[in-house]
Amino acid sequence: MEVSLKTSIIVGAEIRRCENMSMSATVNHKGDADRGLLLIKQYVYGQGCKIFTQSRDMDGNLFWQQPKGEAFIEERDADQYIARQIDFDPDLWVLEIEDNKGVYSPPN
Repeated sequence: MEVSLKTSIIVGAEIRRCENMSMSATVNHKGDADRGLLLIKQYVYGQGCKIFTQSRDMDGNLFWQQPKGEAFIEERDADQYIARQIDFDPDLWVLEIEDNKGVYSPPN
């Protein structure tokens, strides 16, 4: 039997990690507390946004990807993408991070 952390615990830990790095992190959408996947919107003032999403491989292991590419995108485009993902998967968690220095990367 696989033991994994609940998504709500992972989100709480990520918020604390961001606070320790002097970044603001806000839950914009609460998904399934136990098994919901996590989408992170990184906002960097003057540059735009990056989107990081959790996915599972064929063995059920989690990994991070950038579905909109590695370049910054307009916040409007990021928000539209997030809305479509929530419509597709209402169990999805959305965490928005304000990163003034542009140094954020998702947890390993």
